[in-house]
Amino acid sequence: MAKTPAWTRKEGKDPKGGLNAAGRASYNKANPGKPGLKPPAPNPKTKADAGRRASFCARMGGMPGPMKDEKGKPTRKALSLKAWNC
Repeated sequence: MAKTPAWTRKEGKDPKGGLNAAGRASYNKANPGKPGLKPPAPNPKTKADAGRRASFCARMGGMPGPMKDEKGKPTRKALSLKAWNC
């Protein structure tokens, strides 16, 4: 039985939101023709990282879905936005 990539399982997800290094590596391996995923840039040091952060915040902030689940815990969307300082 083939295992699913780490980025689709708990092992590849960061508890603070987004993907951890193992999740990013498994995504990059599964999608060789696409540009690789980079870690979050919450406090950008370069102009390129600042643009990447602004783009992520604008794109992800407009996504539909709740910021909290039915138990009052933050969703993956809310955690990702927090990790990027959006």
